Amino acid sequence: MSSSVKTDDVIFNFFKQICDEKDDQKCVELGNNWIKAMETNLTNMEENLDEKDKIKHKEDIQNNRNHLDSLKGKSSAEWREYATKCMVEIMDNKV
Repeated sequence: MSSSVKTDDVIFNFFKQICDEKDDQKCVELGNNWIKAMETNLTNMEENLDEKDKIKHKEDIQNNRNHLDSLKGKSSAEWREYATKCMVEIMDNKV
C-alpha cells in the first residue's frame, strides 16, 4: 500500500480550505497564494523545457498564464465558486 500523497488530493484539500474559510480576506489571500504558486510552477516547468518543447507547448503555457491572470482580483465569493467547481472536477475525474 502506497503512502504517497496524490497531487489531486493536495489540490482538492487546498480548494476545500478556500471554500471553508469564513474570513473573506483570508479566503482571497488563499486564492491569491494559489495564483502565485501556479505561476511559479509554470515558470519552473517552462524553464526546464528544451527549446523544441517550449515551442511545442507555447500555446498551452500561454493559455495557462491567461487563465491565472483571469483569476486575479476575484472576490471571496468568486474564489469559493471557483474552488467548488475545481473540487467537483477533481471528484469527477477520480479513478
